[in-house]
Amino acid sequence: MKFDIFCEIQRPEPWPADHEASLFRETLEQAEAADGAGFDVWWEVEHHSAPAFSYSSAPAVVLAAIAMRTRRMHIGHAGVLAPFRINNPYRVAEAAATLDLLSGGRLELGLAKSGGKEWETFGVDPDSARGQVREAFAIISRFWTEKEVSWDSDDFSIPARECIPKPLQKPHPRLWQTCGSPESFRMAGEMGVGCLGTTLLSPVSFMGQMIQEHEAGLANCKPAGKAVNREKGIFTFVHVAETRDAAIRNGAALAALWYVHAAPIVFKVPRAVWYDAIRAGLHPNAARDTAALKGDDSTSLDIAPDELPVLRLLKLMARGETVSKQEAHEVLEALDSVVIGDPDHCRTKLEAYRAIGTDRMMCLMQFGAIPHEAVLNSIRLAGRHLIPHF
Repeated sequence: MKFDIFCEIQRPEPWPADHEASLFRETLEQAEAADGAGFDVWWEVEHHSAPAFSYSSAPAVVLAAIAMRTRRMHIGHAGVLAPFRINNPYRVAEAAATLDLLSGGRLELGLAKSGGKEWETFGVDPDSARGQVREAFAIISRFWTEKEVSWDSDDFSIPARECIPKPLQKPHPRLWQTCGSPESFRMAGEMGVGCLGTTLLSPVSFMGQMIQEHEAGLANCKPAGKAVNREKGIFTFVHVAETRDAAIRNGAALAALWYVHAAPIVFKVPRAVWYDAIRAGLHPNAARDTAALKGDDSTSLDIAPDELPVLRLLKLMARGETVSKQEAHEVLEALDSVVIGDPDHCRTKLEAYRAIGTDRMMCLMQFGAIPHEAVLNSIRLAGRHLIPHF
């Protein structure tokens, strides 16, 4: 199992006067630390109109800067928002090939369906989004490997054109799909692309089921590209500190709760849908595309006597009440998917991910209000104690 970094470029309020510039400086410093610590890929997301939650609205620019400051770590896009109203596949192929050349052949390219507020921002038709992801994989791989390509479909047309530059990696950089639902994991396998899944507090066993969906898709694979990628990457919250008490002082568990609390607000997913998914032990993002555009965010914030502990804390946050670092840590420590604590504790938690067949552990290290120095320390401790073990 290899270790990657997953990055949102995130900072909740209150903000310092230069918070955007300092946030990007810290991101680059963290990427340099990850390269030195032995992490394999730095994955950058793409989000738009998401203040506090993600300043990664121009990930190709950030990845170019990271490529110039690192030596061996790959740069990954997880992923390009694939609906054609957001990203034209011809332009995606050009930018990605340029990144592959600039990085010396270190690019990993993922595509994502997106949903909710981002569909609203760019006027995406929800009924066409999944099909456009499939189409984008096929188009981009052809632009990379053929001299001239023409394309004419209901959603995308281009006369015969040569797409330049071509990527350095042959036949082309590895392809990945960001997945949230069983259907998307299976679809990634059917297309022969790697899957990138996210836990968001769902149990490790649920991710194991999703990995099996990817395997089922691979069994009936008709590759969209010129090579098959069978690997499975899983994202989760990771914070390594010298001791449990230090992890609590750094506020890592509270930061993870903030992330899960903020996500439905940022992406306009009704809280009722989000909470129901968490209650059922599912991945809440799977509902993003189907529910987000309805715009109804009304749900009871009353706390039942038998409420799940994590939902009790999320409802307290939604009500504007204070949740302590200690309480957040005690609740999230009981979840097998959250990896926060001292090196021995984190190592034990990570064994569960290896057991379900995870090839890449995508560690979200910089999230919420964790101080920059604590993030750097977590990266270094992971490089010292976790990466060599796995």
